[in-house]
Amino acid sequence: MLGTFVRARREGMAPQGPSRRRRTPGLRREELAQSAGIGTTWIAWIEQGRDVRPAAETLSRLARALCLSAGERDYLFALAGRGDPERAPAGPGSDAPAALAVAARALEWPAYVLDPAWSVCAPNAAARALFVGLFDPSPSPFDILGPNLLRYVFTHPAARTLLPDWAVRAQRVLAEFRRDYGRAMGDPRVAATVDWLLAHSDAFRESWHGQEVQAHDGGPRAFLHPERGLLHFTQHTLTGAERDDFRLVFLEPVEQPLQ
Repeated sequence: MLGTFVRARREGMAPQGPSRRRRTPGLRREELAQSAGIGTTWIAWIEQGRDVRPAAETLSRLARALCLSAGERDYLFALAGRGDPERAPAGPGSDAPAALAVAARALEWPAYVLDPAWSVCAPNAAARALFVGLFDPSPSPFDILGPNLLRYVFTHPAARTLLPDWAVRAQRVLAEFRRDYGRAMGDPRVAATVDWLLAHSDAFRESWHGQEVQAHDGGPRAFLHPERGLLHFTQHTLTGAERDDFRLVFLEPVEQPLQ
């Protein structure tokens, strides 16, 4: 997957200098290699999936040459099996950090905590009322994911009604999840989330191979609730100091959609 990601990003970059027609999209391998200060052969071997194990310093130069965002950089290092010296790893654990759980319960607005697999922890009453169907009991006693936001968006029929801009929201959610996936690929819950969705959602399967990565952004969110009608919120996301792989998400109501 490292080679697929690097190639996708290289082909998505605009060549520098005078524009001209090319048979292949994006930068040539030679151009990327020159920008990163590494050999063209290394670029070829990485994209071909050879077991070359580039060093962290090499990955850092490659990340800069590819103009990767913070989320994409995290994903690159995770795919390569290297630790980014600029990021400290989080410790193990599955329960929501106490501070985030307490904050979610204290808010009157819809609020919940997401774990690395995007299972929903510590939802307050307002979140349970808003996300119709998300907290329905699982039909399988062996379900290790529980209420899972990514699975809900892509496979629950209620989500397509609740989210009036479902296609856009689904792509955003997946791009944000991919950043977390890059950080926690060894977590069995994260792997189980991806495997389940690849098996049960055509939309997820088609989008998963697009390699899009996005940081967690707030902003306007709309919901078409079956009982309360069209609702508008501003979404905010906070990361806990104890565990930066968990995050508190809360929705601030607004009277009118933001312009």
